[in-house]
Amino acid sequence: MTQDSSASKLRVSLVVPMRDEEGSISKLICSILSQKLTPDEIILVDAGSQDRTVALARELIADDKRFHILEAGPAWPGKARNLGVQAASCEWIAFTDAGISLDPNWLQELVNTAKQKPEPDVVYGSFEPRICTILDRCAALTWISPRHLHDGVPMRGPVVPSALIRKQVIEAVGGFPDFRATEDLIFMENLEKHGSKIAWQPLAKVKWSLPPTLSKTFARFRLYSRHNVYAERQRYWHYGVLRFYALASVLAIAITFWDRRWALLVFPFGMAARVLKSLWQHRKDWRLGVLLNPVHFLMMIVLLLTLDVATFTGWIEATVDRVLKRNFFARHAAEA
Repeated sequence: MTQDSSASKLRVSLVVPMRDEEGSISKLICSILSQKLTPDEIILVDAGSQDRTVALARELIADDKRFHILEAGPAWPGKARNLGVQAASCEWIAFTDAGISLDPNWLQELVNTAKQKPEPDVVYGSFEPRICTILDRCAALTWISPRHLHDGVPMRGPVVPSALIRKQVIEAVGGFPDFRATEDLIFMENLEKHGSKIAWQPLAKVKWSLPPTLSKTFARFRLYSRHNVYAERQRYWHYGVLRFYALASVLAIAITFWDRRWALLVFPFGMAARVLKSLWQHRKDWRLGVLLNPVHFLMMIVLLLTLDVATFTGWIEATVDRVLKRNFFARHAAEA
């Protein structure tokens, strides 16, 4: 494959944590091999897969010497990424995740931006949810952040699975904390505190698959909720959800003294208001027909309720762990 000679001078290791991804690993590897500028090495870190992820990966990479597979045993994404960074031989580390597919120009765009003057320490690309079903569309409207403009181009981010970062900067901030969720947010905050020079490249795009069912959405957010509590970050998520239900409860009780029938409408109106807020925030991302579809509106309410129940369930579980002084790292070491 012919590559831009100037771009090839910047050596890049791609680090990918993976676990139980036999259904998506082939799509990811194909998108890596289809890059206009391919990485100098690709480090796949398996975090304890119980399916055929590793076997499929070995079949797909065949004798390609750029690929290395590290079998880390049961591990969360933060630890898996740290092991990949330690094994990397290049000055720059690109990150993505299993379950993602890369635009053919993804790495090329990140590298071109990294070579700009003054040279950045971090380049964030963009991501897009993969929309295949009505649930995907409603999930994107409900809990995926809307696009924002960078250099006049709309993008979503920052996210670690679409990023290019100097290895020495990763090491300087101590790598990723060992959590199943929120480890990426803490890491990005640490990059900013360190004074890293950050650049953005909206044209470096990846596509990310959303949970395919309500039950899997609940399971994912229950897990995220628990680990956010372990990381003591309730103020960024949990307290906001709690405030909504606390204020709605107080309002419903107050209205009860006036008319019980109206009190029953407080929570439905409150949920509808949250959906309308989300639709307004996404008004530039979607066609008017999508935003005004009543089926989408109702499905978004169902999704919000699912996320709220998952939030409180994970919060309670993490709190019980703390009260009983359980070692949550040992208890949940095998979690996906």
